Amino acid sequence: MTETIRKLIDEHGRLSIPATALTDEQDLYESGLTSFAAVQLMLGLENAFDIEFPEHMLNRRSFASIASIAACVSELTPQQLAS
Repeated sequence: MTETIRKLIDEHGRLSIPATALTDEQDLYESGLTSFAAVQLMLGLENAFDIEFPEHMLNRRSFASIASIAACVSELTPQQLAS
């Protein structure tokens, strides 16, 4: 799952460094993620994982790191897809 998330960050995050250079806990906003890019990333995640982020997850904290994104995606995907 984190490989897919990293790929989507590279495609939509508009960061100045590749997602492979980030730790799972590194703050994506400090690395250059903007609110607009976070929305684009969210749409990419929804498409890739066939999920829909509920309103309570539409906040900066949910997209702050690869780990936080993975936690949200895991919560929203059926168990067999999360592993």
